[in-house]
Amino acid sequence: MRYVIIPGINGSDEDHWQSIWQAEWGPSTTRISPSSWDEPDLDDWCQAIDKAVRQSPSADVVLVAHSLGCLAATCWIARHRPDIRGVLLVAPPDNAGPTFPADAFTFTAVKATPLHVPGLVISSDNDPYCSPDVALRLAADWQYDRVSVGLAGHINSASRLGRWDFGRALLTAFTAGTRRP
Repeated sequence: MRYVIIPGINGSDEDHWQSIWQAEWGPSTTRISPSSWDEPDLDDWCQAIDKAVRQSPSADVVLVAHSLGCLAATCWIARHRPDIRGVLLVAPPDNAGPTFPADAFTFTAVKATPLHVPGLVISSDNDPYCSPDVALRLAADWQYDRVSVGLAGHINSASRLGRWDFGRALLTAFTAGTRRP
């Protein structure tokens, strides 16, 4: 299996669970490389996802997205209808909410529509960028299950999750359910 890491705005620092997982997975992982992490452009990020997925030698690819990366991943999936194993969407932001970053204005046009690849939404009940109600609506619009991790903030470095073993367990269970025949 191959993983494509899709961080949110500003990328994921070395204490972020995505960076820790990437280090543990080694060469079976690719991180997208958009032109800018700080001034995100949706088309640029979608092109970076496309490039990272194309670098993977098989269709056994799982996208592992966080925050703004969730919107990029879902937009890319809707545009390309790829043959990938699945997508893990962690802490998707409310792109119509008052805390959505102004620098990410190109992401405000992303609409949550049914996606035709397996997926799972993981969110927190006290995420400052997305209320539990909006997270439930996004998951329903994408036709994915939602798992709440309780009070974990934005599920990022500030949440002090470290390796985030619970998230890894959810990913393992999710990918086991997406096995190809």
